[in-house]
Amino acid sequence: MQYRQLGRSGLRVSVLSMGTMTFGGTGPFEKVGNVDLATARRQIDQCLEAGVNLIDTANIYSAGRSEEIVGEALAGRRADVLIATKARMRTGSGPNQGGASRHQIILECEKSLKRLKTDYIDLYFIHEWDGETPVEETMEALDTLVRAGKVRYLGASNYSGWHLMKALAAADRAHWQRFVCQQIHYSLEAREAEYELVPISLDQGLGIMVWSPIAGGLLSGKYRRGKPTPEGTRVLANWGEPPIRDENRLYDIVEELVAIGEAHGVSAAQIALAWLLGRPAVSSLVIGGRTEAQFADNLAAADVVLTDEERSRLDAVSRLPLLYPYWHQARTAHDRLSAADRSLLDPYL
Repeated sequence: MQYRQLGRSGLRVSVLSMGTMTFGGTGPFEKVGNVDLATARRQIDQCLEAGVNLIDTANIYSAGRSEEIVGEALAGRRADVLIATKARMRTGSGPNQGGASRHQIILECEKSLKRLKTDYIDLYFIHEWDGETPVEETMEALDTLVRAGKVRYLGASNYSGWHLMKALAAADRAHWQRFVCQQIHYSLEAREAEYELVPISLDQGLGIMVWSPIAGGLLSGKYRRGKPTPEGTRVLANWGEPPIRDENRLYDIVEELVAIGEAHGVSAAQIALAWLLGRPAVSSLVIGGRTEAQFADNLAAADVVLTDEERSRLDAVSRLPLLYPYWHQARTAHDRLSAADRSLLDPYL
C-alpha cells in the first residue's frame, strides 16, 4: 500500500480508503448493501491488513447505523485508524435538521462522535453545498470544532468550483481552518471534475478523495455492450448514481478497460482504479463492496502499474470536449498557463 500527503496537510492517507455506505442496510441505503456488524468486522480487518488507514462514512448512511458499526468494529484500535465522516444532508423532518448551519454542524458532529464511540473525528466533510447558510457561518462552525479538539481536519464534498473557492476565501480572510481536501465524484466514465475541481485542488493545495471511482460498478467489467444487466447490482436497484448520459461511450470505455485488464491478468475495475491513482492531485480512492471478494479485487489495484500507452488509450476513449471558456483558453491563452491550467488543457493543445 502506498501513502500520500492529503493536500497541504501533514496527514498521510492510504491511496485506497474503505467506504462504508454498504454498512447497515437501512432505508434507501438497503439498495446499496446491508452489511452487518460481523461482516463489517471481517471487511475492516481485510482492509487494515492490506494497509488501508482511512475509513470513510457519513451520518446519513443507513440513518447513522454505518457510523455505529464502524465505531463498534474499531473498538480497542481507534488510534490505529483515521475516520472520515460527513454532515449536511437532511437527518429528519424538522426545519433545522439539514444544511450546513452552525446549529446543524455542531449537533451532527456530537451525534457522530457518540455513534463512532470516539472523542475526535480525523476528517470531517461538509457533504454538500448549502446555498442558504452564509459560508462564513459554516466555516466558523467548522473552525470551532477543530479548535475544540473534536475534529482534526476539514473537507468539502460535492461543491462546485465557485462554491469551493468562496469557502476557502472566507476561511483565509478570518484565519479559520480551511479545507485540506475535497471528496468528489470522478472516474473514467465521469471526468467533469477535470474542468474546475482538479485544477482548483492543484492551485489551492487540496487533496482529492474520490467517491464511486468505478462509477457504482459500471466500470467493473460486469456491464458489457449487448449483454443483460447482472443481477444484484445498483443499476437494477435503481440507485440512480451515477447518471449514464452516453451508453455507447460507457461501453467503449469498458471494452478498453477489459482489454487492458486481460493484458495485465487483472479485472477491469483494477485498471479503472489504477488510472485514477495516476491523475493529478488524487490522494485516495474510496472503495466499497458488499463482499470480501469485491474488496480483495479493489485492494489489488494498488499494485497495478499502467504504461504510458495504456493511459493514453484510456484518456482517448474517455476524454470530454472542452467547454467554454476552456476551448478559448486552449486557443488563445496557451502561452501563459499555470500547472493547474495545464492539468486540463495540455491534452488539447
